[in-house]
Amino acid sequence: MQVAEQTFDHLGMLNPAQRQAAEYGELMPDNSFSSGPLLVIAGAGTGKTMTLAHRVAHLVISGVSPERILLLTFTRRASQEMTRRVESIVRGATVGLGAPPLPSGGLPWSGTFHSIGNRLLRRFAHNLGLDPGFSVLDRGDAADMLDVVRHELQLTRTSRRFPKKDTCLAIYSRCVNTGRQLSETLDKVYPWCADWSDELAELFRHFVLRKQQSQTLDYDDLLLYWSHLVAEKEFAEQIGSSFDHVLVDEYQDTNLVQANILNALKPDGNGMTVVGDDAQSIYSFRAANVENILGFPDQYMPSAQVITLEQNYRSTQPILDCANRLIAESERQNRKNLFSERRDGGKPCYVTVEDGDTEAEYVVNSILDNREHGMRLMDQAVLFRGSHHSDRLELELVRRNIPYVKYGGLKFLEAAHVKDLLSVLKWAENPKNEVAAFRVLKMLPGMGPANATRCFEQLTVGDYLFSALRAFRAPAATNNEWPAFCNLLESLANSDDGEHGWQSQLAAVRRWYQPHLERLYDGLDTREADLEQLEQISGRYPTRERFLTELTLDPPSAAGDLAGDPMLDEDYLVLSTVHSAKGQEWESVYVLNVSDGNFPSEFATGKPEMIEEERRLLYVAMTRAKQSLSLLAPLRYHVTQQRRDGDKHVYGARSRFMTDPMLATMEKKFEGRPESTAGQFATRSDRQIDVASRMRDMW
Repeated sequence: MQVAEQTFDHLGMLNPAQRQAAEYGELMPDNSFSSGPLLVIAGAGTGKTMTLAHRVAHLVISGVSPERILLLTFTRRASQEMTRRVESIVRGATVGLGAPPLPSGGLPWSGTFHSIGNRLLRRFAHNLGLDPGFSVLDRGDAADMLDVVRHELQLTRTSRRFPKKDTCLAIYSRCVNTGRQLSETLDKVYPWCADWSDELAELFRHFVLRKQQSQTLDYDDLLLYWSHLVAEKEFAEQIGSSFDHVLVDEYQDTNLVQANILNALKPDGNGMTVVGDDAQSIYSFRAANVENILGFPDQYMPSAQVITLEQNYRSTQPILDCANRLIAESERQNRKNLFSERRDGGKPCYVTVEDGDTEAEYVVNSILDNREHGMRLMDQAVLFRGSHHSDRLELELVRRNIPYVKYGGLKFLEAAHVKDLLSVLKWAENPKNEVAAFRVLKMLPGMGPANATRCFEQLTVGDYLFSALRAFRAPAATNNEWPAFCNLLESLANSDDGEHGWQSQLAAVRRWYQPHLERLYDGLDTREADLEQLEQISGRYPTRERFLTELTLDPPSAAGDLAGDPMLDEDYLVLSTVHSAKGQEWESVYVLNVSDGNFPSEFATGKPEMIEEERRLLYVAMTRAKQSLSLLAPLRYHVTQQRRDGDKHVYGARSRFMTDPMLATMEKKFEGRPESTAGQFATRSDRQIDVASRMRDMW
């Protein structure tokens, strides 16, 4: 590929540290671009995405073929945004030269860990003993399959409480992603399940066997199979040599399996760039390991180059002074000191309030006051450690008629009608997909679990050919619909992309599904809108397999089902857990319940590494604010199990994170309930009575 002639400095808009990261490496005599391992510590609001996009664009402009760049992100949206930015930068750098935005029409190997893993596993399926047509289970389907196995092993009939399906899946997933033994995982994270160690091990063995029999992989399997593939030197070298450069976004969120995959692809670190911020590592409950980013430089000889981005473009300097002070007290970290050219705004406020009701009143009054001064509601956010922490505030918002949205909504694939429609396509794609088959069959009238089991057994005997279903004796209620149903499955199984593409299959399934949708659900308008959206989305994918897999791995949000009524107001306040707020920003931020037991959580106490993650969680909350920040600390917490007019309460302790040096960077306020003036009267005399002397004379 020819190096494009540049018409302007495509890195000119970057600050010195960002530019150093973007152009790190050198052009070799053979026109290849070489660089050693690079760690970019990107503090909050320092332009991480812009820097990474400019680095990828610089590689392309320097002659690296886009097909030889592997860009790994954690969401499909991040991947799409990164590709869009890279195309824009390259287009600007080559304007007037007649060169395409990207010579290969995009970044073909840009995507999430799971989507890239899915593509590689299908290429190497025969080496791994997989059917290239395997199906990918979402979390809900994986939990359902695990529950079936749990029932077959009669673990649902134990005399003592056995973990539910979601808990079992969480235990399984944590073992896989941390590389820890089941016994260690139970002791450290699920101690109440420790007595079931043998039964859980048996459950997981059968679960793995069931997935293999049905040629299905769950999210964890995509990474696990990938890691086993590159654990073999032959395949690691083949895949690693296919890419000159591997770049990873949000590296602080990677788990042990992901880190091992990356190390296998580029064991010497050449061409490896990782970007992240250890101070924002807050997902250990998903098995993310902060040690991956902390230990990255030292896993290479010589150690990796470390470039730190410290200029913040989001927050005012007083907010950064406070956040810097908080994170500086962490013992193990990549040291940095965020600074900003924004010197406006006052210090963050540490507001001590009487109780939860006073906290809610203070927040609402402050939000309305900001609104009167021209700040929209949607430019303000209230953040909290746990979703239930906003209960009192939500009541006050309803009482004051203030619209709000609470983040952490329903995923598109969790909507029942969407799962129904996709299950038909998933079963057609992989006839061995037992989970999809049972969901589809049970949509039919009269087809309960027993008949669905008999039907699937008929398919198994018929070598998984859908034509074998015609011999199945359907229940009376299903008889009239059975021939059309068999016709649909056979046509889907035998279809290729055809003249109009595979998307015509989705239209055929919708026509078949419409009467079942009307029979099974209410709220048809929003559900039909979701299915129309599904058809529109399908046009982006060249094959049915890519559509089903990509949508399963990174679904959009739903409009219907249990997601709630549409927001009718043009403006609304944002409520969010801190975890859901990561990556977001608002002009004004309020953080609720900054007291010991909430920040840090009571469940983290006694574990130093968890205390440090709680510190990072508060740091993430604080660095979402652009102009004003308030941390609220109630003095009293009312006991929930009492009469409505009861006043039993416990006192909240000051958060251990609110040290004296930390408080010195903040403005301290107290907000109490105003006392009633009823029954008060003024004194009319200034005469003083020496009561103290009289009391002494008594003795």
